[in-house]
Formats: sequence, C-alpha cells, structure tokens
Amino acid sequence: MFYLNRKKSNLIPMSVGTLVLLSGIAIYAINRNNTQAEIAEPTIPVTETIELKSVTALGRIEPEGEVIQLSPSPDLGGTKINQLLVKEGDLVTQGQTIAILDNNERSQANVELARQDVKVAEANLAIVKAGAKSGEITAQEATVKRIQAQLRGEILANEALIARLEAQLRTETEEKQATIERLEAELVKAEIDLRRYTKLEADGVISESELESRGLDVDTAQKRLVEAQAAYNRTLETMQEQINETKAISQQEIDTLEEQISEAEATLDRIAEVRDVDVIKAQAEVGRAIAALKQAEEDLKLSYVTAPTDGQIINIYTYPGEIVGDDGVVEFGQTNQMIVVAEVYESDINRVQLGKKATVISETGAFEGEITGTVSHIGLKIGKQDVLDTDPAADVDSRVVEVEIRLDSDSSDRVSALTNSKAIVNIEK
Repeated sequence: MFYLNRKKSNLIPMSVGTLVLLSGIAIYAINRNNTQAEIAEPTIPVTETIELKSVTALGRIEPEGEVIQLSPSPDLGGTKINQLLVKEGDLVTQGQTIAILDNNERSQANVELARQDVKVAEANLAIVKAGAKSGEITAQEATVKRIQAQLRGEILANEALIARLEAQLRTETEEKQATIERLEAELVKAEIDLRRYTKLEADGVISESELESRGLDVDTAQKRLVEAQAAYNRTLETMQEQINETKAISQQEIDTLEEQISEAEATLDRIAEVRDVDVIKAQAEVGRAIAALKQAEEDLKLSYVTAPTDGQIINIYTYPGEIVGDDGVVEFGQTNQMIVVAEVYESDINRVQLGKKATVISETGAFEGEITGTVSHIGLKIGKQDVLDTDPAADVDSRVVEVEIRLDSDSSDRVSALTNSKAIVNIEK
C-alpha cells in the first residue's frame, strides 16, 4: 500500500511538467505561424483623407431682393400703356413713375368730378346748418343741373360712339361687298374660260392638262367667293352686335341718370325746414363724397406704374400702345446691391456657413477675373438644380440648396448689368 501511494505521488509532477512543455510548444507554433502569415500578407496602403478647404457650386447673378415684373393692378385687365417714362438701364427712385396707363385721363376726370361732388356736399351741409331756405334750394338746383349736364354729356358721347360704329360698319361692309363683286366677276371669267377651253380641248387644240388647270381656276374662284361672303356675314353680325350692345348700355346709363335727376328734383321739392336729421344727412353726404374722392384718387394712382423701391430698369416688356401682358411693363431690380445665388449640392451644404468668404468667376466670360462676397443666407429647402452645367455629362437632376452670396461693393458695381449671368462660386470652408 505504501508503494502504491508513493508511485502515484511521483506521477503528478511528471504530468504537470508534461503539460507545461506541450503548452510551450503549441504557443511557439502559433506565434511562428502568425509571423509567417504577417510576412506573407501584402501590405495594404493607407489612403490619406484629403480635407477639402472650399465648396464649389454653380450660380447665377441677381439683384438683391430678386427681380420683379412691375405690372398694373390685376383689376385693370386689358389696359394699354399710354406713356413710358423710362428706358432700359435707367436708375429710378422709390415712387418714381415708370409708365402711365391709357385710363389716366379718365381717372383724372373722375377725381375732378369727385372733388366737385365734395364741394357740392360741403355746400349743402353749410346751407342746412345756416337754415337758409333759398341756399338749400340753390344747392339742390345745382345738383339737378349737374346730373342733367352729365346726362347730356353721356347722350352725346354715346351717340358719337354709335355713329362711329355705324360708319365703321358701312365702310367694312362696302369693302367686303366690293371684294365679293370682284370675286364674282373673277368666277364668271373663270367659267367662261373653262367653257372655251373645253371646246378647244374637244377640238384637240389644247391638252387635257390645260383644261384641268382651267377647271381648277373655277374651283379656286368659287372657294374664294364663298370665303368672302362668309367674311362679309361675320363682319356684319359682329359690328351689328357691337352697335346693339352699345345702344343697350347707353340706354341703361340714360335711365340711371334720369332716375338720379328725378330723385334730385324730388329732394328739391321736399326742402322745407332745417332739422337735425337734415344736418346728419348732409354730413353723411359729405362723408360719402369724400370717400368717393378718395376712391377716385386711389383709382388714379392705379393708372400709374411706379417703382416700389430704389432700383434699375433691367428690361422693358410693354411699349406705348401695347396691352400689358403676363410679363408686366418692365423688369425691375435693386441692382445697387447684387448677389450671387449659388446652388450647393445637398452633400456639401453642411460645410457652408454664414459669414464665410466666397469668390466668383464667370462661367461664360461675362466679366474678367473674380469678384468676392460673403455668405449672407442659406436656403431652408432642397430643390432641383436650375443653373445647368455646360458639361453634357453633368447630372441635371442634382438636388441642391440655394445659398446667397452678398457681393462686396466694388464687385457689385462690376456686375450690376449682368442679371442672370451664370457663374462659378467657390465658398471657403
């Protein structure tokens, strides 16, 4: 028993030593294999990240505050330009008149008429307060006479307009009737020629193609005659409709003025005594007349196209005698301070900051060298690129953010006449 125990106690150290030896050999083999693997593997070059120091974008030159089209009030649809007081490139100040519309004289007349109405209403109020019976009567008589004069003026004006339309109708119908008669004569001649050439063709004197040509002349003459008759009928119907419409409007205006005259005459008959209610009424008439004057003055202002701020006339769209279209009268901008609107890619916008310096060069050679400015506004919306690259391979569907570069004073002066010119913008990071 003692022998067996001793043998077992000797085996334990031997087992531990064996395990330590085996572990060392394994660790050496692993390290050796790793070293060989590291030597065998090719060295992968490390790419150095280059930090960009600026952001480049395409842009366009604009006046600060954007370019606007100055137009008359939309309530004045179909108005014409009577006078144009500026030319392209003129510098204008706030409130300066740029154009006068064709309704200006009528608006001035309405203002003057409204002023007279105010005077009449104030006179009526003074008479009512004074209690002068004769004064009230005189004022009311003046009102009656004024409306009567207005009625006579309307009648004369409408009669003149109707007479002009009727004269125009006669002239145009006579012209078109003359055209019809001439075409009828041409048709008769063509038919006679056709009959004569038919006989000649039958006799073998002319070819069949010549006969067909004469037949075509007859067809053409018939068509031209039909078109002339249709034009005559259209003119007759259109002009007659205008005349009838003018007469109806004229009669409506006459009826309205006659009603006003009747009311004024009835008021004249009812004047008897001064009452508080009469004073209140007279004061209300003064207020209404003043309100009408203000409205007429505002309508007169609408007959002028004025500059909303100091700026420059960039382009003229409508000239005297022309109807103002969708583009307005002139294109206007504050060119005393120019900006560049840069379209920065969505991926680059996080590297753009307010107050950073920017340099700008012309993409088209519109100006030499470079101009400078400062980032003054960063847009809040991502949109589609408007300024297209000249490179045919460029991505036209790029998503961009508009960044405004406020140009320095000298730079702004250099490009004040280059609105919408394409530019290349370099913004420092």
